[in-house]
Amino acid sequence: MTWVGDNRFWIVVIFTIILLTALGAWLFGRFTRRLEVRAKRTVNAWDDALVKALNPPGAVLIWLFGLTIAAGRAGKATGAEIFSVAATVREIGLILVITWFALRFARSVEHNLRDPRYMAKPMDATTVRALGKLVRASIVITSAMVVMQFLGYSISGVLAFGGIGGLAVGFAAKDLLANFFGGLMVYLDRPFKVGDWVRSPDKEIEGTVEDIGWRLTRIRTFDKRPLYIPNAVFNQISVENPSRMHNRRIFETVGIRYEDAPLMAGIVADVKSMLQEHPEIDNNQTLIVNFNTFAPSSLDFFIYTFTKTTEWVRYHEIKQDVLLKILEIVEKHGASCAFPTSTLHVAELPAELRAPGSLEAPGAGRG
Repeated sequence: MTWVGDNRFWIVVIFTIILLTALGAWLFGRFTRRLEVRAKRTVNAWDDALVKALNPPGAVLIWLFGLTIAAGRAGKATGAEIFSVAATVREIGLILVITWFALRFARSVEHNLRDPRYMAKPMDATTVRALGKLVRASIVITSAMVVMQFLGYSISGVLAFGGIGGLAVGFAAKDLLANFFGGLMVYLDRPFKVGDWVRSPDKEIEGTVEDIGWRLTRIRTFDKRPLYIPNAVFNQISVENPSRMHNRRIFETVGIRYEDAPLMAGIVADVKSMLQEHPEIDNNQTLIVNFNTFAPSSLDFFIYTFTKTTEWVRYHEIKQDVLLKILEIVEKHGASCAFPTSTLHVAELPAELRAPGSLEAPGAGRG
């Protein structure tokens, strides 16, 4: 019995292949769901990522093999030229499905390495994103080269052309390359990461880092506007990262009146004691309270200390509490905070300008 001689037989065979393919895809789906249940019982970043990446690429691979085998059988039975490409489609499809699986696996691992549910100490988000982008780019480039080699293109020729073309691209897109290497330096040096508050004294840049790309970094300013900065800029400016401070500083000057000068020593001593006993002040850091200036309208002393917290809102609450306590200490000693004042000295008036009968008039007050 031949394929061409019995039309009914090859149709039955093709139907059977497709039926078995559908059954295989269904069984594979059930198998991966059970694997997913088992993987959730363990806390591991890798097995969960592997199971998540298997489906749907695995089911697509089963259908790819089933349909291309069926197409090959149909080609033998009918002699149609269109079915002759089934083997080529199967092999290229295999490469693409494997690439799809690898990309899904890489993305899932990238997510899990930053998730505290899988990692007791999650990896730095910026580093993980950079490595993830490099891995995915390598997978895509490798896949493209394998497909080209399979289709008969010379990889060595492509690489040689790429080397020559790279020179032209380098001159034409030097700014793009500068941004790329600027992004690479940000990933390697790590002056900041996603979520950090950064600012530059050289440029009007301040806000929270939302994304670090290969060409641009997106910063959300405090008025909620997105700010897109080419990465090459970071090679030319200074960047402050307040998010990495260990403490926040309170540095304030307080002035009292000149008539309260005898009370200065007691006020300074009490303010220093208050700071040393304050639960939110870090006594392991520098703590200074000293009278230091004869100002035009006041006697000034300053406080220089650090809070334990670096949180912006909490810091201002602590600073307010410290300043209110200083006001209480000043008032408890019977002193007052000074404000700008001026003393006007009036010279003695000449005799001809004095009012008659005034005490300053000649002969006034005599009997």
